[in-house]
Amino acid sequence: MSDLRYPIGEFRRKSRYTSEERQVNIALLKQAPNALRSALAGLSAPQLDTPYREGGWTVRQVAHHLPDSHLNAYTRVKLALTEEKPVIKPYDETAWALLADTQYTHLEVSIVLLGAVHTRLAIIFESLEESDWQREYLHPVNGATSIEATLASYIWHGQHHIAHITNLRERKDW
Repeated sequence: MSDLRYPIGEFRRKSRYTSEERQVNIALLKQAPNALRSALAGLSAPQLDTPYREGGWTVRQVAHHLPDSHLNAYTRVKLALTEEKPVIKPYDETAWALLADTQYTHLEVSIVLLGAVHTRLAIIFESLEESDWQREYLHPVNGATSIEATLASYIWHGQHHIAHITNLRERKDW
């Protein structure tokens, strides 16, 4: 792998997603917390505090980042469903990764939190009418983002970060 930052490649947003693609993504959403738990299984404290690449976050930071990020996705989806093209607020992911909850919270708390967020998102996604998938929020940097693109991007996001962990484990023979 030549670029450790993107172990599964960069996200490529499509203009539209089929119903079948959305259903696959919902199934992947439900599986992600267990995939994270498996990726973290048996790692020691020093291993958890190892960056997945030079200059990158530690395994611990990556694991806590996923529910942080996906909580934001949950809020963005709910805003898009209840307001007309709301402008969302981005957040400083790096600053969040340096807070005490990332350093001191047991990883299982974040795995459970990710599971809860994904359960709630799956319920929302499974309830949507066809037209709801095109509802959008406005990101100050990324522009208009539909609900279906949000689902696809957060599936990629989870797989991307879990691959950071599993690829590090392979490289280190952990």
